[in-house]
Amino acid sequence: MRRKILAANWKMNKRSSELSEYFETFKKHSPTLKPSSEIVFAVPYVFLEKSAQLLAQTTFKAAAQNVHWEKDGAFTGEISLPMIKEMGVKTTLVGHSERRQFFGETDQMVGRKMSACEKEGVFAILCVGETLEQRDQGITNVVVEEQILGALAHITANYAALLAIAYEPVWAIGTGRSATSEMAQEVHQFIRSILMSRFGEKAANQIPILYGGSMKPANAKELLAQPDVDGGLVGGASLSAKDFADLAKILGESIS
Repeated sequence: MRRKILAANWKMNKRSSELSEYFETFKKHSPTLKPSSEIVFAVPYVFLEKSAQLLAQTTFKAAAQNVHWEKDGAFTGEISLPMIKEMGVKTTLVGHSERRQFFGETDQMVGRKMSACEKEGVFAILCVGETLEQRDQGITNVVVEEQILGALAHITANYAALLAIAYEPVWAIGTGRSATSEMAQEVHQFIRSILMSRFGEKAANQIPILYGGSMKPANAKELLAQPDVDGGLVGGASLSAKDFADLAKILGESIS
């Protein structure tokens, strides 16, 4: 059985003073996790160490929102994989659409980050997805395939156990719009076929594929019922500890 993953992406939100109350509220309202499920919190860099400490006695994990591919160097404002590992963090997002859109990250750059994650043994949630213009042009599959193959160009099948893909239709992020469950399943199934071609069936079937376009309690049950939707990368709804706990409950209920 593939792992089910619910990942919060706080983006550039919250303050350090809010962390303890948030995690206590989440723990109070969240269900007991099943062995095959994980809860991840991708928090701003400045909260990583404190979050890792607050979550140390739980089954939940802190994650970075982005990393650089080099271990050290003259890269002002960046953070390396050894740095996050030193804080007790071994999970990161890679290639989020906002990194691509606002900071010029290319598929090649994402690929270098993914290679670094494999070398460092860090779990990566690789984000891929199309813009509204690309969907309207009917090239969703072309865009998604280019992004995945670029990111995984130098990744081995052995890394499958430390890899998840998050499909995030860019037109559904922060807009309140979301893909229908059928639309999500169609793209997730296509992603699975790419992974099978790239790594083989056994490795591909290990890799969770998360939906990352405005998942919230109102639509999560239907999305998570799809055979190739293995969880969610959640933005806005993760900023409320209670709403995110409700999503955790729905995730648990989706696991047979």
